Amino acid sequence: MPEARAEESAGTPESSGRPRTGADNGTGTGTGDRTGTGVGAGAGQGATTGRPRRRQARGEARIAQLLKAAADVFCASGYNGASTNAIAREAGVSPGTLYQFFPNKEAIAIELGEQLMQRWRETYGAAFVISRIELPLDRLLDAVLDPLIAFNCENPAFAVLTHGSEIPGVITQEHDALHATMLTRTEALLAAYLPELPADRVARTAEMSFVLFKAGLDLIMAHEGAEREAYSAELKTVMYRYLEPLVCDTPDRTAERSIDTP
Repeated sequence: MPEARAEESAGTPESSGRPRTGADNGTGTGTGDRTGTGVGAGAGQGATTGRPRRRQARGEARIAQLLKAAADVFCASGYNGASTNAIAREAGVSPGTLYQFFPNKEAIAIELGEQLMQRWRETYGAAFVISRIELPLDRLLDAVLDPLIAFNCENPAFAVLTHGSEIPGVITQEHDALHATMLTRTEALLAAYLPELPADRVARTAEMSFVLFKAGLDLIMAHEGAEREAYSAELKTVMYRYLEPLVCDTPDRTAERSIDTP
């Protein structure tokens, strides 16, 4: 994560698509919208030494402010329709202030995408816990799906930054890796939950379950309020009715899984 510098003279931001280190004096000299490299205020020497923690904290707060604004703009306009000017305006700062921390829109998207993907890893890591195989199927679905649905509803920019050909390649690559990991975790959970199911069928069931979840999530995200809750319940019902016959095929689990059906 980039950190704020003391107020210094103007410099040239990096062109690598990554956040840059700069000062936050709120009066940057950069103007206009940048889609590539640009000139902003605050570059200088000695970025990693002698900085009071108060200034670092101020810079971190400014970065968080800019990333929140970027998330709102990406959700409202999409990645292609967003601009650094719009993000600065949403954050209530000048474009020059934005350029002290990020050289262009791509750098903002990459930083925001990395933060969201790290939180997504933590979310699904906590959801796919093997010890939950002792739960009845309906409660297992609640335990796994609820936090995944909640994360996406609370962070709609995550979907914007992980779909579309225009998204920076590094985000797409990380998302593909996350997709593969989640599918592996789904397969491992199902294998533990249904130990008598052949491995090839576990793999097919995991992939089908994953596709059902993604399709249902799209519908959930397209609605608000009570309708969103209703679609969440529908997704769980679909998943339950798909998986429940497999549970019934496992004799020692039939009785304990037959309660509290949706």
